[in-house]
Amino acid sequence: MIDHKIEADIELLFYGYRAFTAQADALLAERQWNRVHHRVLYFVARNPGIAVNQLLGKLGVSKQALHGPMKALQSAELIETRSEDSDKRVKNLYLTVAGCELENELTSPQRDLLKEIETELGSETIEAWRAMMLALSNKIITKA
Repeated sequence: MIDHKIEADIELLFYGYRAFTAQADALLAERQWNRVHHRVLYFVARNPGIAVNQLLGKLGVSKQALHGPMKALQSAELIETRSEDSDKRVKNLYLTVAGCELENELTSPQRDLLKEIETELGSETIEAWRAMMLALSNKIITKA
């Protein structure tokens, strides 16, 4: 038996995510890039010096899947790697000034959209949404 409420919720997730990513997707398309490039920039911006293996864990992708986007971001001089002093095999990632600017350009519309919706819906609704997103993201972590 089909649960029509759940089916509608799935559709809302698809449509909501499309609205959330639309502006960033358009900017990325100008460079012939995709959402992986944005996620890399986003997580490196929030975790300066993150090791490549840690980034792989946050993104939930393989080294092979990360290789192309990382190479493109480095070629565009948006990300730089530095070897860790204690272990030269560990590569830590940092955004360049241009990388910080692009990450902000990609993410700012998303911040603004979430702030606008939070204002419209109120904190109680947003806290419930955050609880649901946290529960959903924990399912990914436990199944990986």
